[in-house]
Amino acid sequence: MKLGIFGGSFDPPHCAHLILAAEAHFQLALDRVLWVLTPFPPHKQFDYITPWSHRLEMLEVIIKGDPDFDISRADIDRPAPHYALDTMRSLREEYPDEELIYLMGGDSLHDLPEWHHPLKFIEICDGLGVMRRPGDRIDLSILEDMLPGVAEKVRFIDTPLIDISASQIRKRVATGAPYRYYVPQAIYQIIKKYNLYMKGNHQTE
Repeated sequence: MKLGIFGGSFDPPHCAHLILAAEAHFQLALDRVLWVLTPFPPHKQFDYITPWSHRLEMLEVIIKGDPDFDISRADIDRPAPHYALDTMRSLREEYPDEELIYLMGGDSLHDLPEWHHPLKFIEICDGLGVMRRPGDRIDLSILEDMLPGVAEKVRFIDTPLIDISASQIRKRVATGAPYRYYVPQAIYQIIKKYNLYMKGNHQTE
């Protein structure tokens, strides 16, 4: 099978995540997209992040009923730090005979040289599915000079311009701005249930 690896903190998962995952599934002819929840993202170690149990519950709800999507516990079931390289190593052990395509945004591709052991990460991936928004310009030749072999791994995914982000949703909730239609109804209900993202409401595990 050809599996897309869609990692993130998903705090919260929202409508744009679903659209991007669906586009990746279609354009790359993936058999399935594995949503990999990262409990403790290394680049957010000094930021507050919603308990992973709440984020997992939201992920389970948001992909429910879609046979093209599944949740991987690759990061949940191992200790931090959760670097992408180690995530892919874990998935390679779990799926030794499958084609693993790591999904990322154009901004992540640009920052790839700063990742944890980027050359080893590129080597372990069968492909890099890069989500490219209208107007994005990505010069692979510059990146190839820094990370030899990356260009042949990149497969672009043309995605619509959707101005929705998890940080934006968190801010809207905290300030009382409307956010109900930025997320599926089930996610809206979970946010209300746990009072997530309300100012001063920093729950812990």
